[in-house]
Amino acid sequence: MNSGRVLLGVLAGVATGAVLGILFAPDKGINTRKRISKKGEEYLDNLKGKFEDFLITATNDLEYAKSEAENLVDKGKAKAEDVKNEVKNKVNEKYSTPS
Repeated sequence: MNSGRVLLGVLAGVATGAVLGILFAPDKGINTRKRISKKGEEYLDNLKGKFEDFLITATNDLEYAKSEAENLVDKGKAKAEDVKNEVKNKVNEKYSTPS
């Protein structure tokens, strides 16, 4: 999540710099507005692509974490069953053997 914030901050900084550069460049108003609009669309497309990549990565990480958690639960259940059977066997040995 922290890298997502850094990426968003960098993109916002780049977009701000580009807009300010265009605004202060000597050109006709209509040309400047067209350039701002075009750059805005380019940055938006770029941001959409980065966001889609982020979502894919986050989804993959979540699926992996879910899978690992399920494996740990299964191992825990198996271990609990082993301990339960071992305790049963010890109890049966103790009470089934004549003293």
